[in-house]
Amino acid sequence: MTDPQTPDDAQPQDQQRRILTPGSDLNPRREFLRSAALFTVTAGALGGGLELLTRRPGAGSAEAQSADPFARPARPLGPYDTKEAVTPYGQATTYNNFYELGLDKADPARLAASLKPRPWTVRLDGEVRKPQTVDIDTLQSWFPLENRIYRMRCVEGWSMVMPWLGFPLAALIRRMEPTSKAKYVQFTALLDPKQLPGQRQAVLKWPYVEGLRLDEALHPLAFMAVGLHGRVLPGQNGAPLRLAVPWKYGFKGIKSIVRITLTSTQPQTTWALAAPSEYGFYANVNPAVPHPRWSQATERRIGELGRRKTLPFNGYADQVASLYKGMDLRKYF
Repeated sequence: MTDPQTPDDAQPQDQQRRILTPGSDLNPRREFLRSAALFTVTAGALGGGLELLTRRPGAGSAEAQSADPFARPARPLGPYDTKEAVTPYGQATTYNNFYELGLDKADPARLAASLKPRPWTVRLDGEVRKPQTVDIDTLQSWFPLENRIYRMRCVEGWSMVMPWLGFPLAALIRRMEPTSKAKYVQFTALLDPKQLPGQRQAVLKWPYVEGLRLDEALHPLAFMAVGLHGRVLPGQNGAPLRLAVPWKYGFKGIKSIVRITLTSTQPQTTWALAAPSEYGFYANVNPAVPHPRWSQATERRIGELGRRKTLPFNGYADQVASLYKGMDLRKYF
């Protein structure tokens, strides 16, 4: 199952322009593009991919993680940020569900060099007035990049706290100019077995597809991530563009997106097709509704020994519960 898996001007401009590096006063886009350029040159020369650019000696050790300067936010918290301790970079990038890069948690980091995030285009189409295909760097240039610190709860019963860098999905949808027929947003991931060796096995119906109701997609929490821990988004975490919807189980956070389509009908999503009794379209975090094979009442936070109680909507109920007023959340799981 894929990773374990958000108003446009909600953050003050000074917060929008800060990156997560302690003491930094850099513009996020300038630093991001500088890192992306460095990745393109270095990865091509060394053949080692983004992992080589971000890994520090001993990054996986407990000592390195505790000393990791990215482990805590070095900026004022924004209106959508959790106050919980951030999962260290070394853990957030080496314990991943990304079946396109393998079934084991360690496979995505090990195989991510095969995924080439440049050149990359994204098709924007469907029930919109401005269908187009746009280069990923052009798409990013349309919006000020923001930092968001979100809880992430995997349907498997584990969780992390992720410091994403990106832009609100609502800003992109408004730019696409939806027609009156648009009711849902469908996301499609890259289909390329050469870059994504896991697609050589028919463990799921490829390409990976996810979807949201339009009002969910327009919610301020719905977020398009292009970076993690203030750095370019690693391949194993869904480079160069992924979805983050923190009140839903992590498999909704589709990675390596190549197409965003507004539709009049509910999309047929990958996991709902694979196991409809286990993985519904909505996938809202709900501790009161167990998975058919395990309880969802508690979770294991990566880096912690014990388990903690899972919160309704992953702790975002105050912000998003109104989206589902009148719905039976056991039936529409």
